[in-house]
Amino acid sequence: MCADQPLAFFFMANFAQQLKELRTTRRLTRNRLAKLLNVKPRVYSRWETGDAIPHFDTIVRLADILGVTLDEMAGRSDAPPQAVIRNLELNRLYKKVDQLSDEDQKALLVVLDSLVKRSRVDQVMAEQ
Repeated sequence: MCADQPLAFFFMANFAQQLKELRTTRRLTRNRLAKLLNVKPRVYSRWETGDAIPHFDTIVRLADILGVTLDEMAGRSDAPPQAVIRNLELNRLYKKVDQLSDEDQKALLVVLDSLVKRSRVDQVMAEQ
């Protein structure tokens, strides 16, 4: 038994717990997150149960997908509070966005980006 085995076990258990918590907070299923990472659900499941740990580059991708820093991914700091959307109808729809296909999410990003840009242009024009 290696002297650092208990440390490795501790890290794996904490990582697995943090991963599950981050995933469930974002209302993602294991299968959905596995698909976003382009790994088999069985492989992802082993990470979340603590039976295995992903490579560092995969941890970075996980953090990007979950919208957290590597420190948050490792449980070293709390995740920032979720964005607050005050419009009730927009907030209701926002909660359903993760259920859309990747293609529909990309289309939604294009639409939202164009609306935000148009609003900025309108603000600049109004100031002149």
